Amino acid sequence: MNKTYRLQILHSALLLTLSVMTLACGTVSNQTLALPATTIGPTPNPLVARYFVASACAGEIMVEFGPDTSYGRSTSWQPISGSHRTESFLVAGMKASTTYHMRPTLRCFGQTRIGNDQTFTTGPLPPGIAVGLTVTRPVQSSVPQEGVELLSLADIGPSTLQAGVADLDGNLIWFYQGAAGEVVLPIKPLSNGHMIADVSNNAAGVSVLREIDLAGHVIRELSISALAQSLVAIGRSVTLYQFHHDILALPNGHFIVLANMKIPYQDLPGYPGTTDVLGDVLIDLDPNWTPVWFWSTFEHLDVNRHLQGLPDWTHSNAILYSPDDGNLLLSIRHESWLIKIDYQDGKGTGDILWRLGEGGDFTLAGGDPSQWFYGQHYPNILSTNGSRASIAFIDNGNFRILDSGGTRCGGTTPCYTRAVIFDVDEGTRSAAVAWQNLPGVYTYWGGSIDVIDGNYVEFDLTAPYPSPVSPFFLPKSRVQEVMQDGSGTVIWQLDINGANGYRAYRIPSLYPDVTWTQ
Repeated sequence: MNKTYRLQILHSALLLTLSVMTLACGTVSNQTLALPATTIGPTPNPLVARYFVASACAGEIMVEFGPDTSYGRSTSWQPISGSHRTESFLVAGMKASTTYHMRPTLRCFGQTRIGNDQTFTTGPLPPGIAVGLTVTRPVQSSVPQEGVELLSLADIGPSTLQAGVADLDGNLIWFYQGAAGEVVLPIKPLSNGHMIADVSNNAAGVSVLREIDLAGHVIRELSISALAQSLVAIGRSVTLYQFHHDILALPNGHFIVLANMKIPYQDLPGYPGTTDVLGDVLIDLDPNWTPVWFWSTFEHLDVNRHLQGLPDWTHSNAILYSPDDGNLLLSIRHESWLIKIDYQDGKGTGDILWRLGEGGDFTLAGGDPSQWFYGQHYPNILSTNGSRASIAFIDNGNFRILDSGGTRCGGTTPCYTRAVIFDVDEGTRSAAVAWQNLPGVYTYWGGSIDVIDGNYVEFDLTAPYPSPVSPFFLPKSRVQEVMQDGSGTVIWQLDINGANGYRAYRIPSLYPDVTWTQ
């Protein structure tokens, strides 16, 4: 009998005993609210506990937890059905090999009761996933913003960690590892408290969309081949290659997935013979993950415009939703464009409404082509006001056009990367640089950017060169949180060694509607 199974039997027996005690000794009335019976057990993730509860009354429960009895963090509120039914939920956000105190708060019948303190000791990290996370605060008097750091890491060694969450002191407090050979990239939190990820195993020809809970249990998944088969029902017979780069959860419960496919072309200019061109598709999945809408770059863009060559034509890397009009935005890295697509919450034509970037539909204030974004990652709509929007980018700078003569970086003039925010006016088709930070490096791929609390910009430099962390060809990244006042003062910095941070950005906590503070 294995250790986990013995523990589960012990927990069940303890809960049965506690439930009987509660039934015999505790009553629930308009005056008295009995404390629920609780116990704590392990999960497959050594940093996550399963909290068992048997309550006499129906209501909701929340658990506070921390390294001492001041606690400091909490889960979201969870419904409980009462009648002494044994239910459980997950407590996550803890460091490895550490003892944590936990206590429940129960609300039902208009009353609130705080339960007794219990302890749980997390396990050690599995071999191989340890990653170097070093935090510095160059301005000693500053305090980092609330929340924790979500890490989508590229597994190129020596660490095998691919998806994790760290606190703002650089401690890993959650992680997810797929099966051997699986690549988990990216991972994103969902409003139900789960995570969703693109998971692939190229050697096995596997690509799936996977939803997991915080313990790593698979809630559901959809393979790329099964999706291709189900597209026949909406009149699309295609062979999809893989999910990649991004997934977008919509407010109505739908998901927009990004996948790619190959179409053979004959004798394209500069490419004699057959070229299997790799382009992108967007697919709208309803809440049951059934496809209801389809869009393809092959039907809306010119394959002869390929700024980074063929066969990897478009290499899209981010999807955004425009809540003002229900349309989609797609970041097409190898075109150096952000395009807007007529989606209209699934009722649109798919037409391209505009193309933002060099050679697109917008005029850039000042007319300097070097001020556009090139090979960009993670465009982020920060705010909208009528036809105007503030959009942030990691401008990686690949093949940046330096002047009106079309000179590109990479020769005598090195390429460089910026964190940049544009003011964009759809009505006048005009754009202007509103803010930028030049960290003095070039990162040819990856990155993310967001504005925190209206005053700070956080951005991820995935593979900076020259490297501030380690030799160029070793995995490393740098994440900085800087003041947006024009000074560029760094108030918080995370150096990642052992893996590259494809994306690294702040989230409030591991739970919906909960914000953790340090």
